[in-house]
Amino acid sequence: MSAKESKVHAFVRVKPTANFPQDMIKYGPDNKSIDIYIRRDVKKGVVNNKQTDWSFKLDGVLHNASQDSVYDAVARDLVSQALDGYNGTIMCYGQTGAGKTYTMTGATENYKHRGIIPRAIQQVFRAVEEHIDQSITVRISYLEIYNETLFDLLSTMPHDMSGDTHMAVVEYPQGVFVKGLSMHPASHEEDALNLLFEGETNRIIGEHTLNKNSSRSHCIFTIYIESHSRILSDAKYTASKINLVDLAGSERLGKTGSEGQVLKEATYINKSLSFLEQAIIALADRKRDHVPFRQSKLTHALKDSLGGNCNTVLVANIYGEAVQIEETLSSLRFATRMKWVTTEPAINEKYDPERMVKNLEKEIVLLKQELAMHDSLVNRSLVNYDPLNEIQIAEINSQVRRYLEGATDDIDIMNIRQIQEVFNQFKVILSSPPAKLVAFEEFKNERGSEINRIFKENKAILSDRKKKASEITHRLNLIKQEMDITKQALGAQKKEREEQGEYVNEEGQIIIDEEEFLLVMKLKDLKKQYRCDFDELRDLKAEVQYCQHLVDQCRNRLISEFEIWYNESFLIPEDVQEAIKPGGNIRPGMIPMNRVLCLDEDEQERFDRLQGEVLPACPDSTSFYNAKMKTDQKHKYFRAMAALQQMHKKPGLITATVKNKPPAALHVI
Repeated sequence: MSAKESKVHAFVRVKPTANFPQDMIKYGPDNKSIDIYIRRDVKKGVVNNKQTDWSFKLDGVLHNASQDSVYDAVARDLVSQALDGYNGTIMCYGQTGAGKTYTMTGATENYKHRGIIPRAIQQVFRAVEEHIDQSITVRISYLEIYNETLFDLLSTMPHDMSGDTHMAVVEYPQGVFVKGLSMHPASHEEDALNLLFEGETNRIIGEHTLNKNSSRSHCIFTIYIESHSRILSDAKYTASKINLVDLAGSERLGKTGSEGQVLKEATYINKSLSFLEQAIIALADRKRDHVPFRQSKLTHALKDSLGGNCNTVLVANIYGEAVQIEETLSSLRFATRMKWVTTEPAINEKYDPERMVKNLEKEIVLLKQELAMHDSLVNRSLVNYDPLNEIQIAEINSQVRRYLEGATDDIDIMNIRQIQEVFNQFKVILSSPPAKLVAFEEFKNERGSEINRIFKENKAILSDRKKKASEITHRLNLIKQEMDITKQALGAQKKEREEQGEYVNEEGQIIIDEEEFLLVMKLKDLKKQYRCDFDELRDLKAEVQYCQHLVDQCRNRLISEFEIWYNESFLIPEDVQEAIKPGGNIRPGMIPMNRVLCLDEDEQERFDRLQGEVLPACPDSTSFYNAKMKTDQKHKYFRAMAALQQMHKKPGLITATVKNKPPAALHVI
């Protein structure tokens, strides 16, 4: 969808103080302008040209505003649009101690004092529950930029000062991403909040003259949202993200008297904020062709948010004290510049390849039906438009051979597929070895029949285990729903009991009625059943993982042996074939195939091509198998040699037991 220009929205939030000078800051009647007036210093003489009053026009002035009203003004619409597929960014900017972290994160000890991030999480998951016609998945990441070093606040690795050397800001056609930053799925609001709180504990803070718990780094909490339609024919889906940015506070070193590590941190912070301001000035100037996003990690990571495909909102946090007037004016000027920046938000629409394939398959079926109707109308005999099977290919091969031998003058042709196969069989018979797909079927029925049988049996066992795991998962979801309903009923009973007055026995224990007691017992039984099923599911997952390993092992053996058999049978010259026959001077597999055949492609290329040709219908032979082969590349040659040595050995049958589960008959190579 084409993007439309949108201005960055800028708000200012004034931190209330005990000595708030009512005559210094004035607000416009529409709460969209702020005027600052400083009394002229008479000690500097009658002639004093220093400016004493300033006026700023913004999208909103938040004075004595609650966390609820701040979220409604700043974030609610942006989060709502993110659920429709638009990217969104909210940034808190301002002086150290002016309330940026309170605005963005809030106070965790008081529910009412929650900030923008936990409220955005709640809004997202409430929308997930309401959008019953869509399947919405949510993932979370938490990035920290400290002294120009990237840190993953949700990394499972210990958080040290060296940073993650594998993390880097990279640009793709789809936007800017941080390579190496972990993204964690969140199924419920509680999961996302746990990730937020976990990341908060890993943030780098320090004591400061203006704030005892000053954030010494920039932090970007990102919510990734994918929304798929539950209508299977709809292959289009949206993928958006919400960046919630808590910038480190700017500070004047002369005023704060920072030294040592705090001075070093302040230097990095001020430098990155200076680069951010330079980028904003460049973006506001329509005549500028180049915007210096790459000057710092912060501006590079926020490239999309500052001038790309994103709805962006800035909250400038300021003090309401005369002593902080210089920093206050600096923050307000920055907010005013941000209002001149334009972005181009557009819905991020993508297409699900799996659903597209299913839609195309359905369309093929309809087209075949139309062809059948056309054949019927023109009195043609019934024509089969399906792909040719092995029997039909063998029949065409036989007809072509009879034609070449002069036994027949005609070859039966009914459709285009048959014409293509006739030419293919001419090529096979006259010059080329058989197609690998055809040869692979022959190999599975003859020389590789035993390993193919084991492969099928192991796959059947794996499929059975996966089916059982799916059934238990469904049962767990039903139990969880029943537990939630029971908890709500217990809450209602408790509230009614408290309103009517509670009865206490002689020992001081609260007496409950029979209905509430039955609900308590029901909840207890449900929890017990949930734990039991959960343990069973965990064990089944372990068994599925083991079965998957054996299936992959069988597949690897099957393809490797077919490769050797195919080369020996069709590609090796006849004089070499004589030498490697049983009793010959050369043992099969002793000479590398590239030496015998002088092929242009290397072993890895041939193996990857073979995988795509001989197992096109196997769902496990794509990304997983490719990734596995990359890690095993250096050992591939040795596995092929071992496969040759074990070629005539019969695979064994073992019994695998996983955590007190019934034995599973699995074949191991």
